Amino acid sequence: MSSRFAYDCNPYSTGHVISTVRHLMRTGGLNVSLSSIARSCGTTRNFLYSNWKSASALHLRALTTELAQAFDTAHRACPSDGTVPGITRHLTEVVRVIRRHPTTAAVARSSPTAFSAAHTATEGPLMRVATERVSDLLHPLCPRGGIWGDPELGARPWRIVWIARPAALCPEAAGDRLREDTLDNAFTELLRDLLAPWASGRGSDGTDPQ
Repeated sequence: MSSRFAYDCNPYSTGHVISTVRHLMRTGGLNVSLSSIARSCGTTRNFLYSNWKSASALHLRALTTELAQAFDTAHRACPSDGTVPGITRHLTEVVRVIRRHPTTAAVARSSPTAFSAAHTATEGPLMRVATERVSDLLHPLCPRGGIWGDPELGARPWRIVWIARPAALCPEAAGDRLREDTLDNAFTELLRDLLAPWASGRGSDGTDPQ
């Protein structure tokens, strides 16, 4: 038996617990309780409480994992080539993946107030994961120092996350081609505007970064 197999089948492993929560949230959203998680994991409520304290903490950990996975899924379908057009295509795919993900719809359905608040949140683990991923994608646009080598480029990740959320957090549009195209096109145009100074391979000050 491989160590990975043993890890995946261990009901007390963090990987197993978070994987179970992710699975449950795809139908139950934020209504997934600590008791239901324990039951599905094959553990006890006391064990989960001693390690994570609340179902909300597990929800957040699961959502953070799902968000990171959305970027990985988009990378496989539409990898970025490090150019503005490539980054734009990739991030538009990320937006689609999140919008169409069953967890997005389940959270919107189960907790409309919390879901609405996600549209305007300015900090938190989910924001940090998203901005870090976007920062990594923008890094090739400034070969000398990445986004931190260009103050204007360094200000873009948070702005990109901000304009992406209305298009990503709209599960009711999933499957409606016209609505999805409208959302994706609007996001694409805004993203192109934000990254226009780097579209020609030059920095925001007009100098050649090479």
